[in-house]
Amino acid sequence: MWFWWFMFVCSLLIPTVMIICGAIMEKHPPKKINGIYGYRTGLSMKNTDTWNFANKYCGKLWRRIGLITLTSVIALIPFYNASDDTVGIVGLIIDAVQLIALIISIIIVERKLAKTFNRDGTRIQPTP
Repeated sequence: MWFWWFMFVCSLLIPTVMIICGAIMEKHPPKKINGIYGYRTGLSMKNTDTWNFANKYCGKLWRRIGLITLTSVIALIPFYNASDDTVGIVGLIIDAVQLIALIISIIIVERKLAKTFNRDGTRIQPTP
């Protein structure tokens, strides 16, 4: 039973970090472009405009995805009295789904950046 609790807590980690970091990035994005904290990709670090846009957009997306993936932990509840092997497999599947959601969020942010900015970091002007 202790292993179930361990897997339950582990399955809460990714969504919780996404929600907390997402809220911080959205409400208080890093002021300066840096290589340590924030949404750091080639395009997002081109200039202050791309940096602020990417961090706020990613923050909003991470909060939403974090809340959605948090519900995936419910899938572990029916396995409370199951064997450690079964709990481990179910926990691994839950964590894999959460990681896939995290990776997909990066793809979504990069696509949004590409639709909003040119490769040099200037905003794409909307056509009338």
